[in-house]
Amino acid sequence: METILVLAHTETDGSLAKPALEALAAAKSLGGLLVVGLVGENVQDAANSIAACGAAKFFGVCGADFAQARYATDAAAAEAIAQAAGAPVIIAPHTSRWGRVLAGVAQRLGGRADTHVTAVSLVNGAPAVTRWYYRQRMEAVLQRAQRPWVIALDPGCVAPWRGEAGTASVEKVAVNLTDAHKRTTVTGVRAPKAEEQTIRPDAKLLFVAGAGWTKKQADGQVHVAEAEKLILDFLKLTGASLGSSKSLVDLSGEGQAVLPFMTHLNQIGQTGSTPRHPKGLSTCCHGEEPHTVGWRFINERRAISLDPSCGWARGKADVLYVADAFQVMAKVNELLAAKKSS
Repeated sequence: METILVLAHTETDGSLAKPALEALAAAKSLGGLLVVGLVGENVQDAANSIAACGAAKFFGVCGADFAQARYATDAAAAEAIAQAAGAPVIIAPHTSRWGRVLAGVAQRLGGRADTHVTAVSLVNGAPAVTRWYYRQRMEAVLQRAQRPWVIALDPGCVAPWRGEAGTASVEKVAVNLTDAHKRTTVTGVRAPKAEEQTIRPDAKLLFVAGAGWTKKQADGQVHVAEAEKLILDFLKLTGASLGSSKSLVDLSGEGQAVLPFMTHLNQIGQTGSTPRHPKGLSTCCHGEEPHTVGWRFINERRAISLDPSCGWARGKADVLYVADAFQVMAKVNELLAAKKSS
């Protein structure tokens, strides 16, 4: 089996995030010689946290210039580690930071890259990757002869590696940076307060809101303000992550009533994200089949719909509640609030 390099970047506190540990677990499942490459301001703590992973070597590129995500410095660091490791197969988590860098790194190394990989395995003794095509309707298993082969693994597809911390010996890799590499600077970070964040990848529940929340209800009126309160109260009480159908996030361009906290970042489905939460609850998504393409990776799927014959709900949901979502969520929030206060 070929040598495998796991490429990861550290977080702001110097730790390794869950996607990095998932990439490590995927690499270990292939067998063969394992080496690890780390990029960040300080990589020693991260290396120590995975010291027991069985890696033959740890390579590190560190310093203040590598603390923040920046294409030029990240690409240079990844290229330098890859050359130092000499590994024909490189596995990295498909994070926002690596996602924009890895294809360029593969080009610099004269190799090939595959992104949005959902699994790695051995086929006839050689590594193979699994990924989806045609809006996630077809699954393919691929192998490549070209080396180095850079593989970006989607988060949430593999159980993260777990092991004892220890003391790792990190071989520092030098990267010569010029002023041109550092033209882009990070002046600050803007992020919503934790309680205002609606996208929570690690949440146990995904709550999906459809365009039905902004349509006329049984009384012939639109109740956007009530819908907003019901949804946000539920998210606050449960810590769930918020997903949306494409129809709902597109309403603002059609001059219709919208939920002000909903953006295209919440969209799931064929042109949105592909969440992988243990459970999901879909509401007011009557007939909006496209978003359910990304719904398939939820382990337990439930839906609330007034239409018992709704094709997508019957075909894509494990449990269907035939009821009014406004009434159901109001009662659910009432019960959750009572339980929380008791």
